[in-house]
Amino acid sequence: MTQSRPVRSSPSAGPQRTSPTTFYRQVVAELRKVVWPTQQQLVTYFIVVMVFVLVVMSIVSLLDLGFGKLVFKVFA
Repeated sequence: MTQSRPVRSSPSAGPQRTSPTTFYRQVVAELRKVVWPTQQQLVTYFIVVMVFVLVVMSIVSLLDLGFGKLVFKVFA
C-alpha cells in the first residue's frame, strides 16, 4: 500500500491578485444580477420581522419575570 502526500505549492505559485479596477467591475457586474425586492415585499418582510421580534421579546420578558419572582420566593 502506497502512501501519497499532498503536493504543496509555494505561496508565490498561487493565483494572481486582481487589480482594484477589475475587482470593482466584477462587483458591479455581480450587483446587476441581484434580484432586489420590491417596496411591497420590503414592507412585508419588515412587518414579519418586527412581529417575530416582538413575540420573542415578550416570551423572554415573561420568562425573566417568572424566574425572577421564583428566585425571590425561594431565597427571600
